[in-house]
Amino acid sequence: MEQVLSQQEIDRLLSAMTSGELDKEVVEEGNELSKVKDYDFRRPTKLSKEYVNTLHMIFEDFSKMGSGVLSTSLRTNVQLQLAAIEQISYDEFIHSIPKFTLLGMFRSQPLNGIQMLEMNPQLCMLLVELLCGGLEISQMQKAEEDFSEKKSFTDIELSILESVVQSLTEVYEHVWKDIAELNTVVDGLDTNPQLMQNMSPNEPVILATFTVKILETTTFINLCIPYVFFEGIIDKLSFRNWFDTNKTVNSQDTDELQKSMNSVQLELEVLLGNAQMNLSDFLHLAPGDVIKLDRKITEPLVTYIEGKPFYRVRPGRKDGQLAVELIDKLEGEEDE
Repeated sequence: MEQVLSQQEIDRLLSAMTSGELDKEVVEEGNELSKVKDYDFRRPTKLSKEYVNTLHMIFEDFSKMGSGVLSTSLRTNVQLQLAAIEQISYDEFIHSIPKFTLLGMFRSQPLNGIQMLEMNPQLCMLLVELLCGGLEISQMQKAEEDFSEKKSFTDIELSILESVVQSLTEVYEHVWKDIAELNTVVDGLDTNPQLMQNMSPNEPVILATFTVKILETTTFINLCIPYVFFEGIIDKLSFRNWFDTNKTVNSQDTDELQKSMNSVQLELEVLLGNAQMNLSDFLHLAPGDVIKLDRKITEPLVTYIEGKPFYRVRPGRKDGQLAVELIDKLEGEEDE
């Protein structure tokens, strides 16, 4: 919001310009300079701050779900947290990662572009060791020194690591569900980023960096997404669309929710009535004794679901078993 000058301030400004104390050209030049902003053409900013904020929400979900998936697979606590989101060129991304690393390449149809998941050799070998039996914490330091000398992966190691990449791409597919229905397919793995020619060096990309903490080791995972991926969904990244209350309900989501709710088990009880008696009478109860309840046999009974009254019912039998017939709903009434 622009500052509003009072009449006294306006009079002082006009007086200063008239007397020559304030140069009009200097004021205009200062206003022009304030509108100039630096722009680095080598690091193009394709997505506005609003869209980047939406990506923060999406990748926060990715880190939470990814932590759960990795923790389940490795059978140890894994903390995956979003560290930063940057807009850089593909060439900068390639030169920011090790010359020998693991790159999992995947596509997300129907959107364009190849996305890449980068994990350094130390993290990769730690994952392999844990998936193949695990390491003692006391062995971690020595193991990390051995991993740092790693120059290639065996076929078995690549097969194990591909399953990890596949799990994370499934998480990636899920976190975009509210914006676009994706079909994510892993194209393959590569270990030499310098020889990859999937994109032009000047291609703008979004680089999402995640910190990974496993046992006593903290390292990084990088997710590289080309700008062409966002071209088909750029309008859906707006906060207005993200929090649109007028958005129509997806019938498929409703059906899935209904299906999930149908499998929830609830405890149902029917109260026949209450009775009070002395302890001595209770201790002398025997088979065949009759206990008088506080309800008449013609009165409807109350059905409780999870301890709360819901229906009035009439007792009876069906197919040789005890049963109740629903009469009406209590509509929030409390049983007295």
